[in-house]
Amino acid sequence: MTAWATLIRAALPYVADIARAAIPAFTSRSGGEQPEQLVQKQIAELQWAVTRNAESVRVLGQQLQDTIQAIDAAATAMEQERRRHRRLLAMCIGLALLSLLVSGVVAFSVLR
Repeated sequence: MTAWATLIRAALPYVADIARAAIPAFTSRSGGEQPEQLVQKQIAELQWAVTRNAESVRVLGQQLQDTIQAIDAAATAMEQERRRHRRLLAMCIGLALLSLLVSGVVAFSVLR
């Protein structure tokens, strides 16, 4: 769950920019312009919006890739730490059993 929260937190600052670029404000039809000029103007606006969208998607994709790499690195570090903790736990259990055995031998030798 934390991994998804990190991804969402990384993407949120760019959602408004993407929405702003994805919803272009087209030139509205006015009675004074020729239809061909209006169409050319709208095409230019669309091309600008597409260019902005492509750049936003590229930036967002790069950030997502960086975030995923960071998550993978953290997962690898956590796995190594988990292994180390398991080894320490096994050593502690072994020492506890050894001390129990030594105390049993001492108690048995004292009682004899």
